[in-house]
Amino acid sequence: HKLDAFTEAFKNEELTGDFVAVLPFQGAKANGMPELHKLTPYLGVLQNRGQRVALLTDGRMSGASGKVLAAIQITPEAACGGEIARIQDGDIIEIDADRGLLQVAVDAAAWSKRQMLAPDLTHNHNGMGRELFAAFRHSVNGAEQGASIFGGS
Repeated sequence: HKLDAFTEAFKNEELTGDFVAVLPFQGAKANGMPELHKLTPYLGVLQNRGQRVALLTDGRMSGASGKVLAAIQITPEAACGGEIARIQDGDIIEIDADRGLLQVAVDAAAWSKRQMLAPDLTHNHNGMGRELFAAFRHSVNGAEQGASIFGGS
């Protein structure tokens, strides 16, 4: 569920089998929507090894996912109570781009009882001048409205 954890797992050759990499808390409010394009080469290497992989995130990739199936800018983002924050390791996720389908194979009763992930985002708010933009992170609206500070949140 963390970008650094994904890249470390790749470098340590721990990413085996078919999977959907789920990276919540990459949206505008949580993390300022950093460019996630750097994941494409990692996922591409895994595909070249014969693995079926995909990416699911509330972050952005600027349309540069290449051959990797990517469901990006999932809204609402995890920091705003988005359902992506309920996904757990080991969940079976179906993404069908042709039908516009994204679903997690968990029955509705169990899904509704799941706690939303609530990671510590304090490291996202300080350093390299990021504290200067706290007001913008607080007032930014969702990706579906353009992730803008204008027009309400």
